[in-house]
Amino acid sequence: MASSFLSFSLLFISLYTADGFLEYSLARCVFNSTDLKDIEYIESYYFNKVEDTRFSSSLGKFVGYTEPGLKYAENWNNDPSILARLRAEKERYCVNNVGLDYQNALTKSAEPYVVLSSVTPSGGKHSAMLVCSVFDFYPKKIKVSWLRDGKEVTSDVTSTDEVADADWYYQIHSHLEYTPRSGEKISCVVEHASLREPLVTDWDPSMPESERNKIAIGASGLILGLVLSLAGFIYYKRKARGRILVPSN
Repeated sequence: MASSFLSFSLLFISLYTADGFLEYSLARCVFNSTDLKDIEYIESYYFNKVEDTRFSSSLGKFVGYTEPGLKYAENWNNDPSILARLRAEKERYCVNNVGLDYQNALTKSAEPYVVLSSVTPSGGKHSAMLVCSVFDFYPKKIKVSWLRDGKEVTSDVTSTDEVADADWYYQIHSHLEYTPRSGEKISCVVEHASLREPLVTDWDPSMPESERNKIAIGASGLILGLVLSLAGFIYYKRKARGRILVPSN
């Protein structure tokens, strides 16, 4: 967690619209601890969603990104009162709020869930590949490893980075290429701060996933057929019960 930055927006301090044009500014604190040196105060000025100018406490001055923004930055950097006010915002606002936000972020956690699947490798020396997909965990730091007959596998293993889902949560995918052996046991092991003990998910090689899907579809069709047959039988019995017999001459 110490290596990842967090941020929160402070406020919209100005908003102007005229004839469809929009100009606004946004201030925010970016931090990875509660120490003053690890906090950055940023104030950005936008025109129609384009950032013209930005003040950064790390630089201690304004930087322009567009032609008008370069002029704004030059003018404001020449005004000691503006620079002094914005430099003070880091300690005045950020420090007073970061402590609470940082603790909330540290205490927030979500347990991952694991999906273990088999895919066909695109090439290489092995004929099979397993994918251990880990979803919806927080915080970011996580360890995903593989066990084969109780021993950790370190070769022929590749993993993605932790991918942010833009909702505080992350996902990661680990791939194991291997040549199947009869009677072996392969497991994906997940270690995370939200778990009291490692989460171990065993792979069941007894039936390929495609075959399991076929059986599930077939079973669903069989159940549906039985339901329709039963409904037809009930309908027939009701019709037969209400029929009136007329003797023939």
